[in-house]
Amino acid sequence: MTTNSQDFLGIEKNQIESKDITLVEAVNLALHRAMSLDETVVLLGEDIGKNGGVFRATDGLQEQFSLSRVMDTPLAETSIAGAAVGMAVAGLKPVAEIQFMGFIYATFEHIICHAARMRNRTRGRLTCPLVLRAPFGGGIHAPEHHSESTEALFAHIPGLRVVIPSSPARAYGLLLAAINNPDPVIFLEPKRLYRAEKLPVIDNGESLPLDKCFTLREGSDLTLISWGACIQECLAVVDRFNSSSDSSSASIISIELIDLATVKPIDFSSLDASIKKTGRCLIVHEAAKTCGIGAEIAAHVAEHLMPYCKAPVKRLTGFDTVMPYFKNEQHYLISELDIEAAITEVINNSF
Repeated sequence: MTTNSQDFLGIEKNQIESKDITLVEAVNLALHRAMSLDETVVLLGEDIGKNGGVFRATDGLQEQFSLSRVMDTPLAETSIAGAAVGMAVAGLKPVAEIQFMGFIYATFEHIICHAARMRNRTRGRLTCPLVLRAPFGGGIHAPEHHSESTEALFAHIPGLRVVIPSSPARAYGLLLAAINNPDPVIFLEPKRLYRAEKLPVIDNGESLPLDKCFTLREGSDLTLISWGACIQECLAVVDRFNSSSDSSSASIISIELIDLATVKPIDFSSLDASIKKTGRCLIVHEAAKTCGIGAEIAAHVAEHLMPYCKAPVKRLTGFDTVMPYFKNEQHYLISELDIEAAITEVINNSF
């Protein structure tokens, strides 16, 4: 996807004003922009056309771009993934929606065995520029198969990118980049944040870089790394620590908050620079602890950054259990109090 000095309506980019929208509206806006600029971008998924998707992420797109570009499919995730692979190899840029991450496992055969291997298998003759979108995570009182956080499964697969936005602006920019990427991208959208707040987004067609993390707050005492919905709680906690009015207190903690955003591949160079500066690292993620993305980051710190560390690296994660039903959901999800306690532990547990 290319962008010129003017958008498709002929409006200068510097004349486009930002507007406050939700994360799910930013997804819709990015899809609209991509389809407007590139006729090879097509959408497919269950109920995405007439109904606009279960969360209305594709609302109105079929009316504007026709049945041939926004396609309702049968309730068959295996077929959705297989069709997307075929479309991508044939020269289209399919964006396939899986209604919930808990339904994504039926796509493994096509995504892992074909999409992820296409470039290698054909020695670069063919690529597979598809995006597989899915809402993920808990927090909306849904059953367990509708509340999965299993991003580490896809992160383990060579040939796949795994991208997780945590704000409307990053959802917009990262989705545009994912659609334009020549290789497959798993694009996971934290549904707890879909309508959590409205933030400014500029619809200028500009993408954000994949494979890069975003420093949301700068600090000097501790590096806090997170992604997805947990960013919301992390931001609230970090802002409380960093904005303390008692600047003379010896207990002031300056925290650097990093949104990982692309969880495969990980931008270790940015993480390294931050941890070398702060000497402490806390990783927060909603997914289960064992073999999670946090474990990979912690292993990297242990292997490469121990001379710079003032305290052991710590992970604050979900439990190694199935996501409970809504009555117990809050016991599984990470709270601001949990994050505050973990920060205090890391600060006090120095070598």
